[in-house]
Amino acid sequence: MVHLVYCDDKEKVLEKILNGEKTMVIRAAAGRKIPHGRVFEGEKLYFMKKGTAKISAMADVKSVQNFVKLTEEQIDEVFSNNADKLNLSEKQAARWHKKCICLTEFHNVEEIVPPLEFERQGNMDDWLILEKIEDVLVGTSIEYNYEKSKLK
Repeated sequence: MVHLVYCDDKEKVLEKILNGEKTMVIRAAAGRKIPHGRVFEGEKLYFMKKGTAKISAMADVKSVQNFVKLTEEQIDEVFSNNADKLNLSEKQAARWHKKCICLTEFHNVEEIVPPLEFERQGNMDDWLILEKIEDVLVGTSIEYNYEKSKLK
């Protein structure tokens, strides 16, 4: 599987990934949701700045940590233990301060030049799980199917 990760444009997440300041992305919620339990070491991440239709970087998943039913103290500990990799602003830390957390560490970051043209569809989340990246590119896209995103 490959994963398309939307990057917060206001927090300059994509820029931090490209310059090496950020080597881990986080997704968190009150309960398990995408990509919790559905992203694995060795898979490919593609990154797109939110608000654009350009997929402009890719990387390999180095490691994944999934957490459920965390207490406030445990959430703080997870953030503290991964602070250098996550490089979160206070606003981001507040946003992701949830009981279920998926941390995805990556390496081998490459900028995609020219960027790939993303074909947006309705009802897409900020993390897509795909068979191949061509499934969401202009000219080769197929209707997005949430089957691959379901919990097993």
